[in-house]
Amino acid sequence: MVEVFGKVLRELRTERGISQEKLAEYCDLDRTYISLLERGQRQPTISTLFKIANALRIKPSDLVKNVERELPA
Repeated sequence: MVEVFGKVLRELRTERGISQEKLAEYCDLDRTYISLLERGQRQPTISTLFKIANALRIKPSDLVKNVERELPA
């Protein structure tokens, strides 16, 4: 599931034309942490998930739904 979150995060970020650096800045996080999330090496806390969703201008629930859609049945 962590890898799927990373894939969804990367897709949403690139669709919006936001660099890892900018997303990290918007979320008040380190760029390397965004990279670790995207590579599935870290799992976000609920507060981080909310920060990321806000920065991507989507609801946190929509971010989770996007991850759910990508999970194998």
